[in-house]
Amino acid sequence: MDLNLKGKVALVTGGGRDVGREICLALAAEGASVAVNYRKSAEEAQAVVDEIRAKGGEAKAYKADVADFGAVKAMVDAIVAELGGLNIVVNNAGLAIRQKFTDTTEKEWKAQIDTCLYGAIHLAHAAAPHLEKGGDGRLIAVVGDSSRVGESGLSIVAAARAGVIALMKSLAREMGRSGVTANTISLGLIETAHDRSWVEANRDKLTKFYPLRRLGQPEDIAPTVALLASPKGSWITGQVISISGGFSML
Repeated sequence: MDLNLKGKVALVTGGGRDVGREICLALAAEGASVAVNYRKSAEEAQAVVDEIRAKGGEAKAYKADVADFGAVKAMVDAIVAELGGLNIVVNNAGLAIRQKFTDTTEKEWKAQIDTCLYGAIHLAHAAAPHLEKGGDGRLIAVVGDSSRVGESGLSIVAAARAGVIALMKSLAREMGRSGVTANTISLGLIETAHDRSWVEANRDKLTKFYPLRRLGQPEDIAPTVALLASPKGSWITGQVISISGGFSML
């Protein structure tokens, strides 16, 4: 699939593992230079960079906590200076604490909201001038389907990511006049993003929620992100695209 991303610079937050890793590899395969963001997983992020470079692509790892606006701004400035611009931003970093709502604490509320909602705001605000400058910027958020349909035990992160959906729709309207598109990818349960023992213990019960009778894999997600990031996605904006094996059909 030739999506014509040569000459484009992409930033993927949470790019060292699982869905983020696969998105980085997919964008690089289409020709983009990739900034692989991480907070703690330095070795995993560097492994993604090394894999991209081994295949002839350009990539570099950047450490920043998306909950810290100053760190996000400094990261974006460094990417622009070192990679030559910023055209594609994939907000993939997240934090979800599965817990009964009445057992949650204020500290846990703040951690999830700071990462998921404020992280998206920080990233969009820091990147917006660069995306608008190019005239064809791409802003893509990755959230869980709980943000659309609700889910027991995920009330806080669901609320935070519902805010991300509203943010992206609003930015689609505001930034569209500059040629920027803004879309959200909403995911079902991605198998590799959860503890393997928990997945295996609950596999039969979990798969019954999915008409396709399997859980998601990172490679199920990356092609759609690459399409939205490309010129072929230039007339898609303000949308929430569920990739969930049929978990939700709204």
